[in-house]
Amino acid sequence: MFVNGTKVVRKCVSMVAVSSALVWSLGAGAEKIYKQDPMDYVAPDYRPALEKRKGSFGAMEFSAETLPKIREGTKSWETPFLDAPKAEAKTLPGLTGQPDVNVYVINADADASAPRPAIIHTHGGGYILGTAKASVPSMQAIAEKHNCVVVTVDYRLAPETAFPGSLYDNYAALKWVNDNAQQLGVDRDRLVVMGDSAGGGHAAMLALEARKRGEISLKAQVLIYPMLDDRTGSTAPQPDWMGYLSWSASANRFGWSSLLGVPAGSDKVPEGAVPARVENLAGLPETFIGVGSIDLFVDEDIEYARRLIRAGVSTELFVLPGGYHGFQTDVPDAPDSKRFHAAVDRALERAFTQ
Repeated sequence: MFVNGTKVVRKCVSMVAVSSALVWSLGAGAEKIYKQDPMDYVAPDYRPALEKRKGSFGAMEFSAETLPKIREGTKSWETPFLDAPKAEAKTLPGLTGQPDVNVYVINADADASAPRPAIIHTHGGGYILGTAKASVPSMQAIAEKHNCVVVTVDYRLAPETAFPGSLYDNYAALKWVNDNAQQLGVDRDRLVVMGDSAGGGHAAMLALEARKRGEISLKAQVLIYPMLDDRTGSTAPQPDWMGYLSWSASANRFGWSSLLGVPAGSDKVPEGAVPARVENLAGLPETFIGVGSIDLFVDEDIEYARRLIRAGVSTELFVLPGGYHGFQTDVPDAPDSKRFHAAVDRALERAFTQ
């Protein structure tokens, strides 16, 4: 039998020995003993949607040559803004020696009856794709639901801007919100950093940078399948079916290499660029991490949550069985998607009400 051009060998194997009759050998140069269709691991509610774009990112070859075309295709991520709450494009001063930063400010109101919590949001896209504009409608919905202000940052993308350029953009936005809290109607004691995928990685970097600088206190970090470890898919290989259906190991290597300016998985990387490589996680804000069980990032996200807990950081980890990268946006009305969204909402509510 052939699946995606690969010969499949099926044997009866004790379920005690291996799960799903699948054995993988991940040593250097080792061959796979068994291979199944990646779709076998997807939760049933998401399979029809995935069949329409099976291996969309997994089939892409990311390179300096293909990146412009891929970016052109992601323009479809931008959809019309909601009628309310108000979203306003602003240009903020960058940090000293850095360029200005473009953001969208959502639901700000200096005349609000009481200061409200605020989210500094960083969009996804593997560090190489995406825009803040594409995140505005979903951030408007969150701002409305939680009666908060949201500032989503159009940070500079790699490889045109390597680390720490994007981190400086995001910190400049955080500092602007903190310094202008009164004019925005924001409570400085309830600042949350939030992002998905690479945006989750950026949010984690931002929390580390805020701890390092000691100027601004964060209430929480809400990380949606965050991209935290450059070694995933390089020096820490993953099974082919993990990430195949969305963000793949090869895409991950390109994204991280573009950001770091050195190959993903290198012995040395810029300090503060890779959250998973930061030795001391003590003193970070309370954390929510949500991820699907067949997301390329699942192992690194679980490990980061474990290390946060060991460091004394209040941490919630939500792993959804059969969830791939971006599952909840593909089928938002699926019961598991609703459970996932509810967990994120609870994390925000905890941060905003404690």
